[in-house]
Amino acid sequence: FSMRYPLVDGQGNFGNIDGDNAAAMRYTEARMTDVATELLSGITENAVDYRPTYNEEDEEPVVLPGAFPN
Repeated sequence: FSMRYPLVDGQGNFGNIDGDNAAAMRYTEARMTDVATELLSGITENAVDYRPTYNEEDEEPVVLPGAFPN
């Protein structure tokens, strides 16, 4: 699939659309793009509400506080 603004910048062999498998984890890495960073800006400033995770061991934001429209 393709997105106008990718959120993850992958490096290494992640496979392809022909069905080839991805390389082992030790050969791949991923980092957030600048757009993804903007979507998370303000997450530590209590700008959004949080809810419990599926197993109620932690909390996750209900929405992203994003400085970038999504």
